[in-house]
Amino acid sequence: MSTGSYDERTYAGDRSGWLTFAAIVMLSVGFYRIIEAIAYFANSHKLNDLTSGLFSDHLWAWGIWDLLIAAAAIGAGLSLMAGGRFGRWIGYIWAVLVIVQAFTIIDLTPWFSFMMIGLAGFVIYGLASNPRAELGR
Repeated sequence: MSTGSYDERTYAGDRSGWLTFAAIVMLSVGFYRIIEAIAYFANSHKLNDLTSGLFSDHLWAWGIWDLLIAAAAIGAGLSLMAGGRFGRWIGYIWAVLVIVQAFTIIDLTPWFSFMMIGLAGFVIYGLASNPRAELGR
């Protein structure tokens, strides 16, 4: 029986469960936003009427916005999974952008907006509550 301290390298990547959850949520939302951007670029008739939204009826602008959100989410998620600090900062920026966008379309798609606000809130909590943040990463 060993009473010595454990090796830091064997601790599952020095990540808390919340930080892993935040990374997985950002990766999932990022891939979803890519599919959503494709629908915007295809002028899908299954989309909601976004004429009173942030970009009016310019679906190509909504598509570019979603691609930017997806790129930030995927980049941050991959960085967090690798243990980098870049993902933490981009994750905070991503969550704020998602919350702002959700409030701009809350009258058009209330359930989607509430879901995105909730997920972004969980990501912020996951990024902020990592107990191993000060270990030099």
